[in-house]
Amino acid sequence: MTSSADVAQRREIDQILVGAVDLHCHSGPSVMPRILDHHDQLLDAAQAGFRAVVYKDHYYPGMAHAAILQKLFPDTGVRLFSGVALNNAVGGINPYAVDHCVKLGGKIVWLPTFSAANHINQHSGEAKSFPKTAQPMLEPTPLTALDTGGKPTDATKAVLDIIAAGNIILAGGHLHVSELFVVFEEAKRRGVTKLLVNHPTYVVGCSDEDIRGLVRLGAHLEHSICMFIENSCAKHFEPTDLARLIKVAGVDRTILGSDLGLRQAPRPVEGYRTATRMLLELQFSASDIRKLVGSNAAQLLDLS
Repeated sequence: MTSSADVAQRREIDQILVGAVDLHCHSGPSVMPRILDHHDQLLDAAQAGFRAVVYKDHYYPGMAHAAILQKLFPDTGVRLFSGVALNNAVGGINPYAVDHCVKLGGKIVWLPTFSAANHINQHSGEAKSFPKTAQPMLEPTPLTALDTGGKPTDATKAVLDIIAAGNIILAGGHLHVSELFVVFEEAKRRGVTKLLVNHPTYVVGCSDEDIRGLVRLGAHLEHSICMFIENSCAKHFEPTDLARLIKVAGVDRTILGSDLGLRQAPRPVEGYRTATRMLLELQFSASDIRKLVGSNAAQLLDLS
C-alpha cells in the first residue's frame, strides 16, 4: 500500500527533474546491446520534463540522429545533442572528426574511451566489467593524448584548438587522471573553457585531491548514476560514496549523467528518479539536486 509520504516524495522527485539534463545517455542504435533507442529516450525525457539529452556512443558521432529527431518531434520541449568520442572508429584523436563535430552542431568531444591505452591496460581489472559489443570488434589500437615525452601530441593540440574555437565541452573520456591534468592544462592555455571529467573514480583513477585539483583548473566532475544505484549491473559504489564525492568537488562543480542505456539496468530517466530519491534521503536539498541533475549541465550546453 502506498503511503501519503511516498506519494509526496514521488511528486517532489517529479518536480525536481523538470528541467533535468542528461549529458551522458547511452541509447541506441549501437553495436552494444541497449535497453532503448534514441527515440525511446526522447519520449521518456519529454514525459519527465527534461530540458536536454546528449546522446553518446563510443563508436559514432550522433549529431545527425539528434537533428533528425528534433525535426520529427519538435513539440517535446527536449533539446537533443551529441558529440564525438575519439576512439579508433573515427580515427582516434582526429582533428577532422572534431571539426566535423563542431560544424554539425556537436556539443562535446570525449577523449578516447574504449580505445584509451588506460582503458585497455586495465582490461583485466576495472574495465573488464564494461559492457561488451554484441559481436566481437577489431582489437583496439591503444590511444594516448601524450607523446613519449609526456606532452600533448600535435594532434591533441589541434583538437584542443578546434574545441576552443567552437566553445564546446572537452570531456576526459577514459584517460588516466595523470594524462587529464596535462591535457586540461594545455586546453586552458589554448582557450578551452568547458572541461568535464567522466566518472572520475572509475578507470580514470582520481583521488579526492585529484578532484580538488581538477576543480581548481575549472573542470566539472561528472559522476555516472549507473554506478551508484541499485538494480544496475554497473553498480560499483554506495550512495554514501556519491555524497562524499559531491562534497569534495562541491555542488556547483558536480554533474550527474545517467551513463545508462545498457541492459540489466534501469532506463536513463528512471535512473534519475532513483538517484534523486537517494540524494533526498541523504539530506541534499531540492535546489542542490536540481543543480546536480540539470542546471550545471545546462550551463555547459549554453542553455542557461
